Amino acid sequence: MRQIVLDTETTGIDPKQGHRIIEVGCVELINRRLTGNHFHVYINPQRIIEAEAIAVHGITNEQLAGEPVFKDIAEDFISFIKGAELVIHNAAFDIGFMDHEFGLIRGLSIKKTSEICTVLDSLALARQMHPGQKNNLDALCKRYGIDNSHRQLHGALLDAEILADVYLLMTGGQTALNLSGKSAESQHQQGETIRRLSADRKPLKIVQATADELEQHEQRLDLVEKGGACLWRQ
Repeated sequence: MRQIVLDTETTGIDPKQGHRIIEVGCVELINRRLTGNHFHVYINPQRIIEAEAIAVHGITNEQLAGEPVFKDIAEDFISFIKGAELVIHNAAFDIGFMDHEFGLIRGLSIKKTSEICTVLDSLALARQMHPGQKNNLDALCKRYGIDNSHRQLHGALLDAEILADVYLLMTGGQTALNLSGKSAESQHQQGETIRRLSADRKPLKIVQATADELEQHEQRLDLVEKGGACLWRQ
């Protein structure tokens, strides 16, 4: 299974108002393992970046003046993500911008991301697993014990790397003992999964207790039995 964890930075919040992508960052997962392969580009948007957006990601027009325009990186970008499942936090935002950029390129056969990829929205998944709680990337890092202290501003590649860690922990199966009395069905609805060992796995090593350990165990049971019935001996 090939997944691409993806993030973008933009000139503003709405492509319908002419806003453009200025940075794309992607990291690759195969069978839930980071491969080290990534795709990262800065893009000249050919328009002014809004001050509110600069306050979020810190990228200015001056920094992007010598970078390629989107149409010049489109083929490489499509080649990297094609056929994968995209993992995106608040996917509608990034996909909306990607589809807008694809649609602006004359002669490009791809017009919609959905033509080449499936999409998993990690924000929607987090809301299912943690209803009523904050589920932005910073909140999830705190919840899952991920150090994001180096994240002073948003950046597409950095955020994709952090999201990959969050996603793997969030979907890695049981992360704590279930002491709440929740049923297996309710746990499944919140996104927990059962991970079964492969049938062709190597036999597990069996470690037998030593005679001394068995004797100590019996002595401990003797102490338990002095206080009442000992379930271990029933």
